[in-house]
Amino acid sequence: MMGLLRRVAAVLGLAALCWTTGCAGFWVYPGATNGSSTTPTNDYVYVANAYTTTTTTTMTLAGFAVGTGTLTAVPGSPYTLPFYPTAVAVNPANTIVFVAGNSEILAYAIQSDGSLSALNSGGAVGYAAVASMDISPDGQWLFALDQNNISLEEFQINSSTGVLTQDTPITYPVPSGATVVAQGVKFAPNGGYLFLALGTAGDVVYPFNTSSGALYVPLSLSLGAASNNSDNALAVSPDSTLLFIARSGPAGGLAVYTIGSGGSLAQVNGSPFTAGTQPYSVAVNAAGTDVYVANRGGNTISGFSIASGGSLTVLSGSPCQSGNKVTALAVDSSGDYLLAAANGGSPDLTMYSYDSATAGKLDFATSDPTGTDPTGPVAIATTH
Repeated sequence: MMGLLRRVAAVLGLAALCWTTGCAGFWVYPGATNGSSTTPTNDYVYVANAYTTTTTTTMTLAGFAVGTGTLTAVPGSPYTLPFYPTAVAVNPANTIVFVAGNSEILAYAIQSDGSLSALNSGGAVGYAAVASMDISPDGQWLFALDQNNISLEEFQINSSTGVLTQDTPITYPVPSGATVVAQGVKFAPNGGYLFLALGTAGDVVYPFNTSSGALYVPLSLSLGAASNNSDNALAVSPDSTLLFIARSGPAGGLAVYTIGSGGSLAQVNGSPFTAGTQPYSVAVNAAGTDVYVANRGGNTISGFSIASGGSLTVLSGSPCQSGNKVTALAVDSSGDYLLAAANGGSPDLTMYSYDSATAGKLDFATSDPTGTDPTGPVAIATTH
């Protein structure tokens, strides 16, 4: 079903820190600007932890219920894993969370209280060395970017059992002379495109047919063979018209592209927009009005408002202090909170609300450890 077409079209503690570095005050404002002000329900976040030293090993998945300015560990959290996790994803129906490692993928059923129970008798539901994974908006397909830096793995999802049926691995195009470092895979919300971030090798865009699972002629976005920049993570606007790329390196920042016919990309004037040190993750708020970048090298989060056409303006209070080596961002299902996981901890998981007086500005809401520290958070996923 999935054979590739031959030609490739080239296109181009925290409260104190916040008081002194630009996060708005410690206290949570009583009304969010991007969603409901009522207590969130069926709103959960899951954090994959991977940490090892000669004396400490952490291989867990932590789960939290998101309340009004609160994070509460779900029953049984953190859950012990049989491998060091590398990626985590929740299906659109909010019934299954998938956790991947260096050789296999596990699936857990999400219970009504957010707790997890192993599917497939706790055995692997699929096999791949996963750098990153994402699920199609209709919940039928899981794509995993392989750590082999060569292939993209496609699986059809059994929505009842979580078992993954694997298709033929897809070899994606790489610009001549470029070195691939598999970083991220992301679907457009409309399901029409799949994007790959390949580090110094740039990016790949696949038009996608969600009814059949077919990928079509890919387009490549090259950073140049001699580039010292790296595309590390992707986000797409809710209306699927803008692609945001967390790009590190001497010409790094937050790169913004309009998504045209067939997945063609055109860089927005002024892109990449200056962020902090080593942009490593990116997330767009639920309304599509603001975008946030985790700066892993600077322990901060940069925020921007999004104008028509994709031009960005730095938000008030940006950058905001976050945890050490802040690695992954996600927006909760209510749309009222931004969550940040920090690989170096201090704290492990931070939740921000949006300021009621200044649009898009982040206010510290709460933070929590994701287990017995050090835990080494590497990935985060929320219910939808």
